[in-house]
Amino acid sequence: MEEQNFFQRNMKLIVGVGIIVLLALWVISKYNFFIRVGEQVTAQWAQVENQYQRRFDLIPNIVNTVKGVAKQEQEVFGVIAQARTRYSGATTPNEKAQAATQIESALGRLLVIAEAYPVLQSSQAYRDLIVSLEGTENRISVERQKYNELVRVFDTNVKTFPSSILAKIFGVTEKSYFDVPEANQAAPKVNFEN
Repeated sequence: MEEQNFFQRNMKLIVGVGIIVLLALWVISKYNFFIRVGEQVTAQWAQVENQYQRRFDLIPNIVNTVKGVAKQEQEVFGVIAQARTRYSGATTPNEKAQAATQIESALGRLLVIAEAYPVLQSSQAYRDLIVSLEGTENRISVERQKYNELVRVFDTNVKTFPSSILAKIFGVTEKSYFDVPEANQAAPKVNFEN
């Protein structure tokens, strides 16, 4: 009887403590979510960079193969070298993404140029490099898609109420999606009439 009176007298206190405990568990859970998904976004970006590196490792071989046949197309080779240098100097995911899209644009021009040379097209080494490059481009696309999906999940939690309040308290900010600039969405144009 005395135990029952204790619970009746302290019911508000017990309910209040229960609510505080549940709220604390939710806050801890959200904080851990931000950390866990933030790390997943970072790891996925590293995977995108791994695929970029694979592409960058293939590019000199393709460029050298094309150079042997298409000596008059030096401008494209310079643009590719400049974009690779810009990527190497980039420090943020956005800077790296912009440099990578420059390389994609220049690489597209290079491939259009290469198609104009039947001797090059018949080279087994060139065909093997192009197949490797196509596979790498597909991997990059998949990794970018995974990255953007993780960013979407993360940003949704950063923006939606009530987790947005916790995001502000913990200093968590939105991540950037991988966007392809409009300039790189158009097909490359190569003019052979110069």
